[in-house]
Amino acid sequence: MNPLLNLWTDLHMSFNTLAAALNVLAAMITPVLLLSATGTYVFSTTTRLGRVVDRMRLISDKIETLALGDNIPLRPERIANYQAQMKRLNVRLFLLQKIVTLLYLASATFVLTSVAIGLAAIVNIHLYWIPVVLGLTGACQLLVASIMLIGEARHAVSDLQLESDFLTGISGQLADFEHQ
Repeated sequence: MNPLLNLWTDLHMSFNTLAAALNVLAAMITPVLLLSATGTYVFSTTTRLGRVVDRMRLISDKIETLALGDNIPLRPERIANYQAQMKRLNVRLFLLQKIVTLLYLASATFVLTSVAIGLAAIVNIHLYWIPVVLGLTGACQLLVASIMLIGEARHAVSDLQLESDFLTGISGQLADFEHQ
């Protein structure tokens, strides 16, 4: 028998009612909702990544300015602080890069889940577990990325506290320097 005729017969048997076809479409939409959530995470994370890159460029410019000047108050302390900030920002940069990669993988997995649901409904090969495994994989990737984002946010707050402490410390020293 013709393979296309077999496929048409299987397809016709799978979707012999409107309800059956709508059930498959509803199942295919579920991963799309998770894909939308993942897209929101991607947007937020790439914004954070851009801010880290901008901050690193700003600090790089400050280090260069300090390196060229001689009569800048507390110059060695400032350079050391900026170098420490660059190291911490570098950690955040690589963490955010890993998170974005994981989110892109989750997006691809959710798209693949939707495709697998459709294919499992069309082709009668009884591999219905594949969309389930793909959906769980995508959900786990999203979960891990969320946990990693919590860690990155904690790094950001810690960095801000260290920077604030440094500025508070040198402001007193600068006041003493100006009164001399």
